[in-house]
Amino acid sequence: MTTTSSLAFQPVLERIAEEIERTPGRGRAADYIPALAACDPRSFGMAVAELDGTVYGVGDWREPFSTQSITKVFTLALDLAREGDELWEHVGREPSGNPFNSLVQLEYENGIPRNPFINAGALVVTDRLHSRTRDAAGELLSFLRAESGNPAMDFDEEVAASESAHGDRNAALAHFMAAYDNIDNDIPVLLDQYFRQCSIRASCADLALATTFLARHGIRADGTRLLTLSQAKQINAIMLTCGTYDAAGDFAYRVGLPGKSGVGGGIIAVVPGRCTLCVWSPGLDERGNSVAGVAALDRFTTLTGLSVF
Repeated sequence: MTTTSSLAFQPVLERIAEEIERTPGRGRAADYIPALAACDPRSFGMAVAELDGTVYGVGDWREPFSTQSITKVFTLALDLAREGDELWEHVGREPSGNPFNSLVQLEYENGIPRNPFINAGALVVTDRLHSRTRDAAGELLSFLRAESGNPAMDFDEEVAASESAHGDRNAALAHFMAAYDNIDNDIPVLLDQYFRQCSIRASCADLALATTFLARHGIRADGTRLLTLSQAKQINAIMLTCGTYDAAGDFAYRVGLPGKSGVGGGIIAVVPGRCTLCVWSPGLDERGNSVAGVAALDRFTTLTGLSVF
């Protein structure tokens, strides 16, 4: 295991891509969202962004894909920057131990979701950001465009419509929390914002760049501060413990970095003070995480020695 200089990132990525290409069994694309079901599970892209905006990539690293739950990280950052610790009165910070769309814990815990990255918690965060901006999804898109330097990034209306048409469980989560006075906006408005948020299409390069504010301890690409040092630490910590749902322990064991996955097959990861990564491969395991994506990040930290441990 050797510590990697910036100049060595490209050969490391190329080695990882070669290893992934030889790996059988890449999982299955998400089929409960019809617009995602047609993705080729053997597609693969990976990017590393340094703190100065230099990006390295391999494979389909510039191919836009459906970000899905990866966007929950950015919505959390945008809301936490606005309201601070008051947010934590409405959503917890503990791993759930249940699937990302589970209703089970909400009844036991009086409508307070376990963390911001399960669907119930993300709905609460989106609701609170929408109350402060009147356009949570638009605020998120503007932020991602600015941080990635890609003004063409946009919503995928087909995916948003597909999620809306198959969104009964998310509606149930929202209504249940509203019954505990933990939702402020009208449910149809909230669901529209949430589905649009999840439908944003971005590439590995876009997302690696957009995530660098967490590696810079809260500093945006333009040099302004979005988060305090403590807030950036908090988000990275929750990514490590909750970012891959009920597989977070295994992800921390294998990868050793704060990360956040999405059922579109993407995963972002943060090496604080050094760089950020995004990997994409649509084939998922039974817990909704990219099979090749987790394997690639595991190899990255093994080959480079870059980890938080």
